[in-house]
Amino acid sequence: MREQTHLQNSIDACENIERELSDNIELLKMGEEEGDSAITSEAEEAIRNLAQRASQMETQGLFSGEADSNDCFLEIHAGAGGTESCDWAAMLLRMYTRWAEQHNYKVEFIEENSGEEAGIKSATIKISGQYAYGWAKTESGVHRLVRISPFDSANRRHTSFASVWVYPVIDETIDIEIEEKDLQVDTMRSGGAGGQHVNKTESAIRITHIPTGIVVKCQNDRSQHRNRAEAMSMLKARLYELELRKKEEAAMVVEAAKSEIGWGSQIRSYVLHPYQMVKDLRTGFETSDTNGVLDGDLDRFMSTCLSQRATGGKRK
Repeated sequence: MREQTHLQNSIDACENIERELSDNIELLKMGEEEGDSAITSEAEEAIRNLAQRASQMETQGLFSGEADSNDCFLEIHAGAGGTESCDWAAMLLRMYTRWAEQHNYKVEFIEENSGEEAGIKSATIKISGQYAYGWAKTESGVHRLVRISPFDSANRRHTSFASVWVYPVIDETIDIEIEEKDLQVDTMRSGGAGGQHVNKTESAIRITHIPTGIVVKCQNDRSQHRNRAEAMSMLKARLYELELRKKEEAAMVVEAAKSEIGWGSQIRSYVLHPYQMVKDLRTGFETSDTNGVLDGDLDRFMSTCLSQRATGGKRK
């Protein structure tokens, strides 16, 4: 029933685009015949928006993994560099939150560890919506920022690093077995923003999967029981994603997540000084619209990377 609903929604979306395109072409003709520039401009803008929707649907046609249609978890970790890297991690968190909102996805904050002076040391969010994982899975890797630091009184240029890790939420159709003896469970007080109760009780949960070394944390609920359940869901997702990456030839190397957050395993460079440029180091796609990218305009980067994977790693 879920697959049938998904297919029907896709067909309906295609038919809607086709119908709206036909209507706006007629509107465009009418505006030209009557010499009404307002009608013409309105129709042209509508057709541009339809083209963007069609492009997104074309990209979704590349989603072939069994978890691509699932929700996802997205983790961000600041690299070496103290306050500067923590601020960069916070900028990335805002960027992905804005991207999710543009797709009408729901964003839930699972865990956040604030920096000592500014920004965040780490954060985990859950992004819920159709194809959330399919879209976001290409974002795993190290992101590099070059800018004039707002924290440097000498106005010097700094390079900062932060890592992003994306993995799918596992639904009931995928069975993941975890033995209790393989788990180390720790409780602690929440480290981020929250109500008085959240911060003063040991409701936060950290679970370490001993065989793989995977660590997950959850602190978004007052209930330790519910935080544990969410953390277990995250752990299952991480283990499943680990297996996915071993099997998918075009996927990024899993070891990138274990390497130092620095020059190695970079996927994207964001340069704000001395020029404006965001460049994906895997596909070569780049844009000078740095403000747009940092405000969540990421679809072009994601779709280009997905297309490259679909064509066996060849640049289109």
